[in-house]
Amino acid sequence: MSVVAAMVVVAFGLVLIGFTGVVFAKPATAERFLRRFASSARTHYVEQVFRLLIGAALVVLSPAMWQSKTFWLVGWAIVVSSAALVCVPWQWHHRFGERVGPIIFRHLRLYAVGSFAFGALLLYGVFAGGAAA
Repeated sequence: MSVVAAMVVVAFGLVLIGFTGVVFAKPATAERFLRRFASSARTHYVEQVFRLLIGAALVVLSPAMWQSKTFWLVGWAIVVSSAALVCVPWQWHHRFGERVGPIIFRHLRLYAVGSFAFGALLLYGVFAGGAAA
């Protein structure tokens, strides 16, 4: 199970770093991608499944990661927030996205830098393991 969790966390870290590259190379493509989140019931629930998978992977893998308590907490935060979003109508999530979207799109490069930093931190957490603690 730890190997699968590590693969999920590493893949997610690489996706976040890759997203940063897309933002700087083709910002319109990145914006289109983000606009699709919660645009329908299907995309809302698919997003929550991926979030639950990533959060659970962090919880499972966190004991072997650098700063294990922090990653354990982040994993649980993702799991709990995703479970809550599964329980609310997708239209609420969509309306929230419509409200915060303009702010995110106005500062998309800053958002991408944060995405890169979190992706790099995830990869460091996995590969440094408990040895760097």
